[in-house]
Amino acid sequence: MISTIASVSFSLWLISMAIGAVAQPPVLDTNGEQLESGREYYILGRATHVTGGLTMINPNNTCPFYVGQLAIAPIAPESVPTIMFQPYAFGETIIRESRDLSVKFQTIRSQAVIRCTQSPAWRVGKDDPVTRRRFIMTGNESEADFFAIERSRDGYNLLWCPTESCRACGRPKCGYAGILTKDETRFLVLDGPALSFRFLKV
Repeated sequence: MISTIASVSFSLWLISMAIGAVAQPPVLDTNGEQLESGREYYILGRATHVTGGLTMINPNNTCPFYVGQLAIAPIAPESVPTIMFQPYAFGETIIRESRDLSVKFQTIRSQAVIRCTQSPAWRVGKDDPVTRRRFIMTGNESEADFFAIERSRDGYNLLWCPTESCRACGRPKCGYAGILTKDETRFLVLDGPALSFRFLKV
């Protein structure tokens, strides 16, 4: 009897997850096409005439690397790594709004990055005592975090607020990703003003 109830409960949970996935609209790239897992993209700031795309930065010449933004407007493919998204939901191939997903750099051309032999998966760093912001970092795939993409007024926001992937976490300290400029380096951080992004398919 107990096993039957558990089986029914699990089936209902799967159905609710499927309904929730369908209900969420897909994230669209700059061509108006759905983002898909297994495809590579550039993440660009909405105001591309001002700044460039997201990349890996190494301000202290040590590992692991931080996620940051190029300060120049033109997107230079040879210096900007591509990004790949992977939905948390098993079997899902479309990237949908407000659903948990992992983010990982793919095209890595920097010799410094290669020497670090680290994972290019994104994760959330600890609170910085000086800036009181959490820096988005890479490295140690076992500690990789799940993010989400939400539609904003003029593009999309990146958000850390795990729901599907962390049901036992209680109430996480959610935060939108924005830019913090420190020593002329643009870091991607949480806990401040959100920045809008666009996604350009390679």
